[in-house]
This record gives sequence, C-alpha cells and structure tokens, in this order.
Amino acid sequence: MASVYSDEYQRVINALKKARKEKGITQAQLAEAFGKPQSFIAKVENGERRLDVVEFVHLAQLIGFEPTNVINSIKFHD
Repeated sequence: MASVYSDEYQRVINALKKARKEKGITQAQLAEAFGKPQSFIAKVENGERRLDVVEFVHLAQLIGFEPTNVINSIKFHD
C-alpha cells in the first residue's frame, strides 16, 4: 500500500524508524512504553497511520531521538 503522505512526512517517519532500530528497540517494546499495541507502531512506520505532533515528540523521546534534528533538516517547498 502506497502512502499518501508527503516526502517530508516520510523522512520524519523514516528517521524515527531508523533511530528505533539503531537503539535496538522493537516495535513491541516501543508500543508498550507508549501505551499502544504493537500494530500502532507498525501502522505508523508503514504509512498507514499518521502521527500528530504530540505523538511524534513523545515517540521521539521514548527512543532517545531529538525531534528538532529531523524537523530542522526538512526543506519545505513554497
């Protein structure tokens, strides 16, 4: 299933996914810490569910990822 989300959004999600994997955190572990089922994390990472900004920051903090790093790297087109 192709995502309907922008390239910028996909970069954000890919950065979160990469950071999670680099920390050795499974989807199940992250979901438990976030208080959601594992399928929630899978859907976010597969582009089936969109994160709001509060969820993004919370997930980033749970994996020790600095959210401003990815936000500052995004170049939006006018």
